[in-house]
Amino acid sequence: MISLNRRLLISATIVLAVFLGSTGLVLDRAFTRSAEASVQDRLQSQVFALLAAADFIDQSPGIRLPDSLPEPRLSTPQSGLYARLYGQDKKVLWSSPSAIGLSLPVYTSTKTGKLSFERLQQGIAAEYFSSNMRVVWEGGPGQQYTFVFQVYEDLSIYSQQIRQYRKNLWGWLLGVTILLLAAQGTILRWSLKPLRAVAQDLDKVKSGEQDHLRQDYPAELAGLTQGINTFIDTERSQRERYRNTLGDLAHSLKTPLAVLRTGLEGQKLDREAESMVQEQIERMKQIVEYQLQRAATSGRKTLGASVALLPHVDRIVQSLQKVNIDRGIYCEVDIDENLMFPGEEGDLFELAGNLLENAFKWACTRICIYASITEKSTSGRWLLLRVEDDGPGISLEQRPAVLQRGIRADQSVSGHGIGLSVVRDIVEVYGGELHLDDSPLGGARVDVVLPVL
Repeated sequence: MISLNRRLLISATIVLAVFLGSTGLVLDRAFTRSAEASVQDRLQSQVFALLAAADFIDQSPGIRLPDSLPEPRLSTPQSGLYARLYGQDKKVLWSSPSAIGLSLPVYTSTKTGKLSFERLQQGIAAEYFSSNMRVVWEGGPGQQYTFVFQVYEDLSIYSQQIRQYRKNLWGWLLGVTILLLAAQGTILRWSLKPLRAVAQDLDKVKSGEQDHLRQDYPAELAGLTQGINTFIDTERSQRERYRNTLGDLAHSLKTPLAVLRTGLEGQKLDREAESMVQEQIERMKQIVEYQLQRAATSGRKTLGASVALLPHVDRIVQSLQKVNIDRGIYCEVDIDENLMFPGEEGDLFELAGNLLENAFKWACTRICIYASITEKSTSGRWLLLRVEDDGPGISLEQRPAVLQRGIRADQSVSGHGIGLSVVRDIVEVYGGELHLDDSPLGGARVDVVLPVL
């Protein structure tokens, strides 16, 4: 997911690029038109200058131009500015010294007494701007002389001017764009600093460094942070009330059950009735123990702390190995020391304790406990906690049943009853998954998968 800062920066870059690009195109077009209009004015001025310098005579060809022209460039060969005088049928009557040796294009349109401006091409590469005017000179009785004054300017001069302008224009626009983007990035970083502060405070709340978000946020974020703090307080309060109520209920039932069991021992009942009553009392006791364990499960706090996984698992393993020292069970622990459990310490003890206790009860010689972080592209990071043993395992038909409260795979062995149901409840509270499968060791494999905040 693209960050908010990057989204804004990309949006600003696109808007700025479109705006400055459009501005550059408009300026480029305006300058191009202005430069072309300047060429037109300059050539038309040269036409008028030639007209002023021309000396009309009443004899063929009826016109004469001085050797010294008003524009020095017309006297300089290959200067880029050229002039010609045409007579009838576009016959060249005179060429400026600058046009010596050149093949120049002839005008395509002209009007008497009016200036014409056009772009002409000679061959493949030679291109010119041209301005011309047709004039009619009346000589003697019934005599008229028609002349066309045409002035050329090499288009390369104009093109060089345009290229230089565009180079300067886009260079400056690029520099301005970079400066504006740098300023925009600085402004965005400063403006979004409170949001980054909220994210950092949330991380501190998650890690347990602080209980609430700080209060010194801008007015726009004050409502959000106050709502989060209120939600944290409400969630903690509701969870504590739930645990207390459930614990009180279970404890309140333990005493009547104990009294009932004691009173029953002094009564004489037939075997069938006594067995039935004892069975119901035992079932009620299991329910009470289950609810007490469930009350002890706090579940994931909305913004709770994480605890190191390896030290707690080691403590549980060492305790169970002492209890089962005469069985010689080897327990292999494969957990990275930096791996964290995303929840409460008490829940970790309940979860890992029940899984390992069942594994020790059913294992023959070997137990393996493994944990790692897995990545899922659609749902983020997950913690995998796996416990395996080389015991008899759990058949496919028994797996749904052993996850129910009070159901055991083997009624003669304590385990796979309340313990696995408590594990299932903890996993559900954390929004995770619990899977039972066959282990390569020969026994059961229990996988617990929990989302990592």
